[in-house]
Amino acid sequence: MADRVYPAAKPNPPPAMASGGGAGVPPKPQMYQRPIYRPQGPAKGKRGRSCRCSFCCTFCWALLVIVLLAVLAAAAGGIFYLLYRPQRPSFSVSSVRLTSFNLSSSATAPVLTDTIQLTVTAKNPNKKLVYFYDDFSFSAATSANDVPLGDATVPGFAHQAGNTTIFTATIAAAAVTVDPSGAGSDLKKSGAFSVSVDADTRAGVKVGSLKTKKMDIQVRCDGIKVTPPTPPPAPKKVKGKNGTALAPAPALDTAETTTATVSTAAHSCTVRVRVKIGKWTF
Repeated sequence: MADRVYPAAKPNPPPAMASGGGAGVPPKPQMYQRPIYRPQGPAKGKRGRSCRCSFCCTFCWALLVIVLLAVLAAAAGGIFYLLYRPQRPSFSVSSVRLTSFNLSSSATAPVLTDTIQLTVTAKNPNKKLVYFYDDFSFSAATSANDVPLGDATVPGFAHQAGNTTIFTATIAAAAVTVDPSGAGSDLKKSGAFSVSVDADTRAGVKVGSLKTKKMDIQVRCDGIKVTPPTPPPAPKKVKGKNGTALAPAPALDTAETTTATVSTAAHSCTVRVRVKIGKWTF
């Protein structure tokens, strides 16, 4: 009897037969679908690094420019100082006199009327710098409690190099109501008391044909002693031959009989430059 030969594996049926389709039907071709393109933005990490690098470069350039400007300004200031040796002007009160003084005896609202005459000496120690001042605004007050004693205005002037200028200021107060506590302890109708004098102005510097911008300066003079004028003597009573009292003799003019003590001791003053930044003044 002959041997039967079996195939090693059963052949796979065609795709149509495997899917249950009818015999003889060709398989449908498979269509290739192209994926839809969706554009994407740059990567977040790269964009962040780019922004940081740009900011760092801008900051470094700005810092370099500021440093260079500071170096140039310092060099120009050093050259200017070596060439001109600038010094601040000096002020002093060479004489002071309280020509009139009247303080009412009211305990609640005393009224003050006074006049102070000052002689001020201004010196420009520079050899090549000219100062030009705006009007001076003078004010005086007691040194202890800042009781106001009046104010005055003096016209400005050009202070030439190496020049000494002497000018006068008359500080006056007319019927000004003052604090009773401060007035009672500071103001004395007899005997000297200390006052402080302030002068505010704006000053600029001229070097040849070049003028700088004006700056605020304050001149302060402390510890100035003033003495009220001596009141006129009371009129004497005149008696007749029989002892009858006659009318008193007419009083002389107060301005003639009132004498004011003049202080001729020089009082040096301090000069301070005031810098204004926005609403603040230093």
